[in-house]
Amino acid sequence: MRTLIKREFIVSAPVEAAFDHLAQVERWPSWAKHIRRVELNPPGRVTAVTQGTLHLTNGIKTQFQMTHFDPPRSWEWEGKFLWLTVGYDHRFTAVADSQTRISFIVKGEGLGLSSIGRLFAAAYNANLNRAIPNLIAEYGVLASTRSNP
Repeated sequence: MRTLIKREFIVSAPVEAAFDHLAQVERWPSWAKHIRRVELNPPGRVTAVTQGTLHLTNGIKTQFQMTHFDPPRSWEWEGKFLWLTVGYDHRFTAVADSQTRISFIVKGEGLGLSSIGRLFAAAYNANLNRAIPNLIAEYGVLASTRSNP
C-alpha cells in the first residue's frame, strides 16, 4: 500500500489513556464532526476482531475491519473506497509520562490510486484539519479531569 496521509500530533495523556480514549470509536462524532455515528461489532472499545461502519454526515457509509491490533501501541483497519482498499493506521508513542504522539497514517492500493487516491486524500485531510484540533482539546479536558478528581 502507498501512504496517502501521515498526520502526527501530541496529546496530554499517558500512552495507555490516549489509546483507551481513541479506542472508544463510537464516541468519535464528539470530535470528528464529519462522522454522524459509528456502529461496532462487537460494541465498545475496539478489539482484535472489531468490524464497523462509519456513517458520515454526507450520507456515505464506509465499512472497516481490524487487520492489526497491538494495544497500547497501535491498531490498523481496512476498508473500501470505490475501487481502492484503504488502510487506516492509528499509532501511539509515549513522548513523556503524560504526553503521547498520535499518528494517523492512511494508505491505499487499487485501481485508480493515482487519481481517486489523490482526491480521497485531499478530502480526508480536510476532515482531519477540522477534527484533530477538536481531539487535542478533548484530551486536554480529560487531562484536567485526571489532575482534578
